[in-house]
Amino acid sequence: MTILNINALGVTLGTPLFSDLSFTISKTDRIGLVAANGRGKSTLLACLAGERDPTSGDITRARGLRVGHVTQTVPSEALAMSFQDWVLAALPTEQADYESWRVDVVLDELQVSQELRQKPLSDLSGGWQRTAMLAAAWVNAPDLLLLDEPTNHLDLHRIGLLETWLTALPADVPVVITSHDRAFLDATTNRTLFLRPEISRLFSLPYSAARAALDEADMADERRQTNDLNKARQLRQQAAKLKNVGINSGSDLLLTKTKQLTERADKLEAAARPVHRDRSAGDIRLANSGTHAKALIALDDVDVETPDGRLLFRTGKKWIGPGDRVVLLGKNGAGKTRLVGLIQEALMGAAGKVKSAPSVVPAYSDQHLSQLRGSDTPLGAVTAQFDIGDQRARGVLAGAGIDFQMQGTPIDALSGGQKARLAMLILRLKNPNFYLLDEPTNHLDIDGQEALEAELILHGASCLVVSHDRSFLRNVGNRFWWINGRVLEEIDSPDAFLREEMAEA
Repeated sequence: MTILNINALGVTLGTPLFSDLSFTISKTDRIGLVAANGRGKSTLLACLAGERDPTSGDITRARGLRVGHVTQTVPSEALAMSFQDWVLAALPTEQADYESWRVDVVLDELQVSQELRQKPLSDLSGGWQRTAMLAAAWVNAPDLLLLDEPTNHLDLHRIGLLETWLTALPADVPVVITSHDRAFLDATTNRTLFLRPEISRLFSLPYSAARAALDEADMADERRQTNDLNKARQLRQQAAKLKNVGINSGSDLLLTKTKQLTERADKLEAAARPVHRDRSAGDIRLANSGTHAKALIALDDVDVETPDGRLLFRTGKKWIGPGDRVVLLGKNGAGKTRLVGLIQEALMGAAGKVKSAPSVVPAYSDQHLSQLRGSDTPLGAVTAQFDIGDQRARGVLAGAGIDFQMQGTPIDALSGGQKARLAMLILRLKNPNFYLLDEPTNHLDIDGQEALEAELILHGASCLVVSHDRSFLRNVGNRFWWINGRVLEEIDSPDAFLREEMAEA
């Protein structure tokens, strides 16, 4: 049963975000909505929710349709309220008094502890704030659920819980999800809409299979356009020859035939389906200066402890050599950040049981991109660290997706994706031979994630990576370290760790 019909929908903000978009949402749909950062996903969800008007087209909703919309941002008024009170406030006033039990049911489903329920949202992590937004949307039993980047700030355990929760939803409640988490989309969707400015495409497949189908469709479009344009060119060549003969011979018949051939060529060119060309959000390119050292990083039975001296785990003897792409796995609180911090200290010259080779040229990026100062400008951040001159700095910034107008604005004004690309540009300009990357995909869209994966592999970069992105860590890693209890183990693949983390959900 169709509950929402989208017909020729379009939104233009200076340039088209999407146009002539038509599809339906039925009760059994789980739709993954995919596009690069800033390309209209959140805008489309707002249109579906009735919170903004499109530039063109229309949306027909089933009578009485209730829509639950979980946005990316937490309302400022929510931060002063407790988890439980925020969800309770989502109920209509006339229901809040005698149906408050709904809140407890939803919070139980989402495994929110009694302690957390009483805390102000301002005291909770971004992941728990996202869970509160989801609970507030679900407590009203919507007929359609719209989720905008629901895995943002969630660890693997909470992502697993969310997957399980979505899978257990009633089959007649459709869900539309925007996400850059490829594994999450594969686990939770059965249709995929690739949102584009002109020709969006919808496949009745989860993300990975739909992506392969999209590539095939794009290649077919390109072949078709090439064939049509070749035919048009041949027709124009024939018309030109006939025209010369017709003029020389004075044949009206040949001149008429020339006109017909030209008209056919015009129609072929006009009807040739345009081939989609992605507007790049900015290149991600890395470098690897190389080294002759056999071990770039060595761990000599390091005790990794909390700031107050409590033992978290022991590393044993471990090392990272040239070309090793080590993925560090572990539960939240296991000590990943502490180990990354010890390695970072060693790279800066601190003495200890973590040792780095003298030839190591490090490049470090943390999950909050705190190496970027928000008050700096992108141009200032590059020219202050590297002797490359303003002209070249502007060129490399433009290549990374920071256009001329944004190069002189504070970094705080950039989008998350632009900040991530700026951070990767600065890492490349260091010409490193070792990358220490803590959640590098946090702010990247799927294209950016795939570009970063490809660059790390292409250049044979040595790195230690912490990531909750299952697709990314599987694709990048060629070695895996698991903080398992109080021991750092080397394992052949991340599958056992991932099964354990996701199963606990």
